[in-house]
Amino acid sequence: MMLRVLSFSTLFFLLIAPALAELPQPRFDRLKPLGASAGSTMPVEILGADIEGVTTLYFDHPGLSARHVKDRQFEIQVAADVPQGTYDVYLVGKYGISNPRLFAVSHGLTDVAEDPKNHSAAEAQAVALNVAINASADNNSEDFFRFTARKGQRLTIDCQAQRLDSDMDATLVLSTAEGQPLASNRDYFGSDPFLDFVAPADGDYLVAVYDLSYRGGYPYRLILSDRPQVENVFPAAVKAGQPATLTLFGRNLQAAQPSPWQENDLPLVQTTLNVTPPADVSTLGTYRFFEHPTHHSVLPTAATCTLTGFQVQSDGVASPFSAQPVMVTPFDVTLEAEPNDTQEQPQSLTIPAVVCGRFDRPRDADWYTLKVPENGRFALDVYSERIAGRADPYITILDEKGNRVSELDDFGIRMNAFDGAIRDPSGVINLNKDVTYRLLVQDRYQRGGARYQYVLSIRPPVPDFYVSSIHSSNQNPAGTTLWKGAAATLDIVIHQWEGYNGPITLTAENLPPGVHASPVTITNNTRGRFVLWADDDAADTVSPIRLLATGKRGEETFQREVRPYCRVWNNSGTSRPQRQHVLAVREKAPYALTLEPANISVKAGEKATVKAQLRRLWPEFTEKVSLQPYDFPGQFKLGKLDIPAGQTEATLEIEVQQNTPPGDYTLLVQGQGQVPFNKDAAATSKPNTLVSIPSRPVTITVLSDK
Repeated sequence: MMLRVLSFSTLFFLLIAPALAELPQPRFDRLKPLGASAGSTMPVEILGADIEGVTTLYFDHPGLSARHVKDRQFEIQVAADVPQGTYDVYLVGKYGISNPRLFAVSHGLTDVAEDPKNHSAAEAQAVALNVAINASADNNSEDFFRFTARKGQRLTIDCQAQRLDSDMDATLVLSTAEGQPLASNRDYFGSDPFLDFVAPADGDYLVAVYDLSYRGGYPYRLILSDRPQVENVFPAAVKAGQPATLTLFGRNLQAAQPSPWQENDLPLVQTTLNVTPPADVSTLGTYRFFEHPTHHSVLPTAATCTLTGFQVQSDGVASPFSAQPVMVTPFDVTLEAEPNDTQEQPQSLTIPAVVCGRFDRPRDADWYTLKVPENGRFALDVYSERIAGRADPYITILDEKGNRVSELDDFGIRMNAFDGAIRDPSGVINLNKDVTYRLLVQDRYQRGGARYQYVLSIRPPVPDFYVSSIHSSNQNPAGTTLWKGAAATLDIVIHQWEGYNGPITLTAENLPPGVHASPVTITNNTRGRFVLWADDDAADTVSPIRLLATGKRGEETFQREVRPYCRVWNNSGTSRPQRQHVLAVREKAPYALTLEPANISVKAGEKATVKAQLRRLWPEFTEKVSLQPYDFPGQFKLGKLDIPAGQTEATLEIEVQQNTPPGDYTLLVQGQGQVPFNKDAAATSKPNTLVSIPSRPVTITVLSDK
């Protein structure tokens, strides 16, 4: 999908990872309201830090555009053909480009603005059905809305906050017009509440919304609807390259039949949906989505970072967050067959096996039995959180005598802003040919029901990897501005899959003129940095780029798409996907660092000598620059040193440890210098500000020491 910018300024910028963490960089804290209907225009307000001079909103869909009205206020125009879903919005201003915030686009709903006086049942705001109410929580108060329903009419009440990057922890309370409580909810979709309601009589009803801690200012989007609503899809896995028929479960679905499932004592209905997996999902090992997957956990996470799959979407559903995740596998997909609740009645599997199952009821235990075709290692995975299932599953493997062979539980990487640690089990274990194994798959808390679905995968391991990137910033949400003449980095997170331990080479495509990136090789590591730099005379621009990761299995070379992520809030463990990497190029950096030569060979156990070249791009910057290793792999050592004030180079000796495996390693250093800076360019006083800038990379080829 192409991106575009609509600007009323002559400045265009680009986004990727912060080069100048200590100089101002825009932080996008809040967008109000959080959405609009396709074909409409919506006034919005932006809040954040270092957003002076923001006159441009940048979108990840060409059907969204904005007009700057006045400071911190815009009108967003949504074209009628913009698909229902969620979209990233960025700020572009004096100090570059910000982190994104989500904006929802709906079809078939009427947008309604909140009445600010609706803080009591007596002053409840009257609204119709099939509306999207754009509102904000208020300090120490509740928001009340009044609606009319017919006896037997089934309605859904969906409060969308956390799913749209608002950190409101909302609660919904439904009552009669006289105040008699009927239902309440929290934490149904992530931390967002949801109510499914059948009106017991004709008349008016009240719904109250409030933040759990009664904090104010947080936006939310409240959907009141009798239109179709999708709960989930089953099976949640399909074979690559083959069409499949899935069953949708939900409320008020078109052409629906009764289903055997219910939620909150109300039945779900079901209908079918025909799908064909996108071809590039398997070839690039990626995940394609209409709606950002932000409701897989109570806090936003990178839960889908190790899922190969796509989202399916049904016609006639008015509200965003109806798209459902589906895993794509190269193997045939089978279904769990009950009864398999005991060791004595296990379901037999043949390797490779991909089984779509569900914990049907509380305390449900799903047992399977299998024999492997030969002695060796086998990969086991249970997908639940990754496919928006609500279970916390684990696997126990027993041999014929009932001895526990292995147990698998949570896995994933949590690193700074990136959170890929999830509740799904994953691992590779040794199994023997002549043993009949029994596998127990169960929810850790023995919960069950329609929402507790999973996919069990057992197969010979195929070494592979999933690569993610996120802005190289401090602990705050950030975009990345690439300053002219200097470099910027993206943090790279690698989930090595099923025994992969070879080198992974990252490259960039679609770089704008004047922006460069050399290939970066990451060898037997779970993290790294990807470096981009801009020419001194690069044009101010905003441009999406694409990162690819290349690896080898024996003689086979394969590629994987690098998946972009962003930090959501100012606390740890809140990250979510973006559709694309975006770069912003800005004015000249105060200084730039280059390592020369860019490529060097050295034997393990020896030292590599490189020159650090400093270019002082601001004439007033003459102070020293301190150099330090920037996340060197453990086999490489570099002591801290300085380029003295007024000087422009230093010699670095990088020690390569004795047992470093042969191969290519990409390294870089980070410079830190005290730079005179004032937000007011005309000010005579410019206090020193610590500015960190990474160097361009050096690739060290380690040769065998034998």
